[in-house]
Amino acid sequence: MVSIKDIAKKCGVSVAAVSKALNDRSDISKATKNRILKTAEEMGYMPNISARTLRTNRTYNIGILFVGSEPGLSHEYFSNILDSFKDEAEENGYNITFVNDRIAGRKVTFKNNCEYRNFDGVAVITADFNDENVIELVNSGIPAVTLDYVYDNCSSVVSDNMEGMSKLVEYAIEMGHTKIAYIHGEDTKVTENRIAGFYSAMRRNRINVPDEYLVEARYHNPKLCIEVFEKLLKLSDPPTCVIFPDDYSTVVAINSLGESRQNISFMGYDGIELSRVLNLTTYEQNKTELGRTAAKKLITRIENPDAPIEHVTSSGRLIKGNTLKKI
Repeated sequence: MVSIKDIAKKCGVSVAAVSKALNDRSDISKATKNRILKTAEEMGYMPNISARTLRTNRTYNIGILFVGSEPGLSHEYFSNILDSFKDEAEENGYNITFVNDRIAGRKVTFKNNCEYRNFDGVAVITADFNDENVIELVNSGIPAVTLDYVYDNCSSVVSDNMEGMSKLVEYAIEMGHTKIAYIHGEDTKVTENRIAGFYSAMRRNRINVPDEYLVEARYHNPKLCIEVFEKLLKLSDPPTCVIFPDDYSTVVAINSLGESRQNISFMGYDGIELSRVLNLTTYEQNKTELGRTAAKKLITRIENPDAPIEHVTSSGRLIKGNTLKKI
């Protein structure tokens, strides 16, 4: 492994000069600094992580809390967010490690795990945000950022779920639909905002929503969504358009109907790759922006603890597929 001494010898300068250049000190000429940095790169120099930790009092490791999501990391929405978060973190010199509730086989709190691993910060990507274990973590003083949930004491990045659902409903109305049902996910802040967006758009257009048109299932649970969907179709006055909680459940529901789907329109949510392949009408969340922005806000708090707490809202886009028919 290339050392500082090797770089100093190659450049014909002192070890102290190399250290100053690598640490971006001002008491060294710009020409000498650039020459040393260029040589270090050419020689494949890698800084010693232990020395950097002692110097900066940081481990350059970020914890990722990802619990309670079905079907876990295979969920395209979350996997894309995590990929983007990881890219942004690595570009800034940080690694990521998942947070769990175990240390050497012994059950601990998320806070304990983060402290044990000495994480510089933690990103709460998915969790039960009302869980006292999660609340303890975000109140611990460890720099934190949350996704799709807002606490007062840490930064957050939130997809504009009210806007997304509102745009889907407005488009369905534009296509002539007034009998619009919404199968929503479990009781979360995301669901609460989407329901608000649904009712807001219907009220703006002076359309009454029968109670039976708003029904609960679960995110990414096609079996339950289809059961609820079939009950909607059996109503005495069934809807002409059904909005599903996510794209995957929508696609499975469409396939389950086969040829009998001719008289019903479908809309999904998320904008996963499969939705584009099947030309699904949906709302695409900006997963890349969500992940990268969450990483940026967390790193800002890590490197500048006095930086203001920020709550960022990310907008997506309506995708007009062929599963919404004009009537």
